[in-house]
Amino acid sequence: MAKVMIVEDETLIRFALADALIDAGHVVIECDNVLEAVAALARHDDIEAVVTDIDMPGGLSGLELVGLMKATRSSVPVWVTSGRKVDIAHLKGAAFFPKPYDFVGLAQVITGHVVIAEQRRSRQMYRSGVSRPSR
Repeated sequence: MAKVMIVEDETLIRFALADALIDAGHVVIECDNVLEAVAALARHDDIEAVVTDIDMPGGLSGLELVGLMKATRSSVPVWVTSGRKVDIAHLKGAAFFPKPYDFVGLAQVITGHVVIAEQRRSRQMYRSGVSRPSR
């Protein structure tokens, strides 16, 4: 299905979400801080979705990762998670999932988004590849 990057310092949460995404047919890249995520982004140009926690060790937050994603890969959807209420309205293209969240439910949301994006790409490719008769 899609390659999804999870950026989460809480190991059990990261593992549980990874399992749900793998069960849904996705390939998962796991990172436990933003610096690892930046390195993964440099190695994988085919990441199609990102789930990131906000508060993590290492000096950079998930919100800073979202800013980087929007500057370099604006078409990649990002889901932000946190145990505290956070206003992310200023982060276009990002959605918020408060902790605790349903791992399977979030995996289903991501899968739905990926399926819709694939259908759009297919329609665009079809439209651009179809020649119109000249008049």
